[in-house]
Amino acid sequence: MKKLTVKGCMNERIDTVLYKFRSRMKSYPPGMCPISLYRSLLQISMNQSCGKCIPCRDGLVEVDRMLQSIMAGSADEHVVDDLRHLCRMIYQSSDCAVGISAAQLILDSLEQFADEYESHVKEHHCVNDVKQTIPCVTMCPAHVDVPGYIALIKEENYEGAIKKIRERNPFPTACAFVCEHPCEKRCRRAIIDDAINIRGLKKYAVDTVKADTVDNPKRNVSTSKKVSIIGSGPSGLTAAYYLALMGHCVTIYDEHEKPGGMLRYGIPEYRLPKEDLDRDIKAILSAGDIEFKGNTKIGRDISFEEIRKNSDAVYLGIGAQIGNRMPVDGANAKNVIPAADFLQLVSEGKMDSLEGKRVALIGGGNVAMDAARTAVRLKAETVHVFTRKRDDYTAVLEEIIGAMQEGVRFRTLLSFLNIEADNETDEVRAVWLQPEIVGEYDEYGMMTTEHSSNYPYRFKCDYLILAVGQSSDVEAFEKSGVPTERGRIRANEECMVSDMEGVFSGGDCVTGPSTAINAIAAGQVAAYNIDEYLGYHHKIRSDIEIPVALPNPCVPTARAEIEYKDPYERKDGFDFIELPMTYEEAMRESGRCLRCDHHGCGVLKGGRGDE
Repeated sequence: MKKLTVKGCMNERIDTVLYKFRSRMKSYPPGMCPISLYRSLLQISMNQSCGKCIPCRDGLVEVDRMLQSIMAGSADEHVVDDLRHLCRMIYQSSDCAVGISAAQLILDSLEQFADEYESHVKEHHCVNDVKQTIPCVTMCPAHVDVPGYIALIKEENYEGAIKKIRERNPFPTACAFVCEHPCEKRCRRAIIDDAINIRGLKKYAVDTVKADTVDNPKRNVSTSKKVSIIGSGPSGLTAAYYLALMGHCVTIYDEHEKPGGMLRYGIPEYRLPKEDLDRDIKAILSAGDIEFKGNTKIGRDISFEEIRKNSDAVYLGIGAQIGNRMPVDGANAKNVIPAADFLQLVSEGKMDSLEGKRVALIGGGNVAMDAARTAVRLKAETVHVFTRKRDDYTAVLEEIIGAMQEGVRFRTLLSFLNIEADNETDEVRAVWLQPEIVGEYDEYGMMTTEHSSNYPYRFKCDYLILAVGQSSDVEAFEKSGVPTERGRIRANEECMVSDMEGVFSGGDCVTGPSTAINAIAAGQVAAYNIDEYLGYHHKIRSDIEIPVALPNPCVPTARAEIEYKDPYERKDGFDFIELPMTYEEAMRESGRCLRCDHHGCGVLKGGRGDE
């Protein structure tokens, strides 16, 4: 009789290996050859093949050989066509998902990276000699020297760290509080344990040394060139900062009383205290010849033509602060409000209580989470968030978890139908929602849904917040001939507005609603291109010396997370909710950095990789 054995220990060891392998895949650095990456994924499938069917058993081996010849530069032009035909055959004739999915993987690569295959066959190298870059620097839209300022923090040079950040980003404090930290997504430290807590270290630096006490780089001599900036959000203020340091005279126009844009009027106090935001803004406005003109709306208080006439260049950084409504019956009922408008009213002190109100919210992005958590702090009786798909929850995971902890309730697979309003008072009484069921994934790998056979769902509410996108106030600019498309200003990657000499634009008014760091990156790009347009080629450097990179022992060490106040404490007001890192945590966390600017990539493969 065959003896029974317990194999749990073996399975656990395999699970551990797979977890570490996923971490390695997650930390693939930007600039990796995509054909090399897809070949690695193919080999995973090859290892899973049971060997029963020939297409999978032998066909995948042949596919791997073809990919190897393409990467080696020994393949001719017919190999790519042969590869495509072979993968189609494997896809159509394999017995199970192992062969089918592997073949589909390579077919997808042939479509998505056709230029890479062509370059490898004809030129025998990657497109434009693609090279590995420093992951955190490349993933940061503003290309901040992350390893540099982490090394300065490790040396307890917090002032130097802030100066190093300001070379690319004049909002060290604001980003330390609210940045979505895309720099952490490909952190190579994940090969060992987990990504560096980059935002946490940045926050430790600005907590230790206040940003407005750190000197800006020395300003260039005056050029007497006049640049007008319309909009004082992160994009406009960033452009103003760098242009002023270059020596240009900058005038900022904004319809609000104070500068800051969505950082001031769209992000709640519990996430970004305005006192801390003002530290960044104070430093920016002191960078050079900058004049701020608040309560000035273009088209009402001054015309765009007049601004353009009196300027050598103009930058439009008007953001996207108008909340969208939905084209359904009852959309204009009382107590139905876009999330962006709701947050602005709260920030201006024009809405102080939702006590006893049942709040419903449509949407799952960061603005939706801000609105939901703000409603909780305004004493709403209940707050429910509805989305159609799980993919609609695009907010940072920490924000979703924080909302759950504070009592926000989430429902998904419910599509929005219409709004029911009271016939007499015209106040919202309920929203009607259609139950959905999940379907196939679309071409982008996103979930699709279709109506369920269940009846529509009536949800009673006293207040409805719509977090379904935002738009830009472009009416006055359209009348002045600024080209727009679907409510956005048309500008290229250099932030130059189409067919308008000397006019530039960037940020949310060009791309649609995005993140603060993306707006900052656009303002930086615009500033340097405006400088070139004006006939200059200024460089801004802090001359901060980066500490020497020492060998890292690569000892697995847990990541130091940012701690938060107790949910029951923090939901009772708008006080800042994060707890500061301790000195010991900051030193240990900064010591986990692998210094990829010197080790592993960047030095022998094209410099620091910050472009």
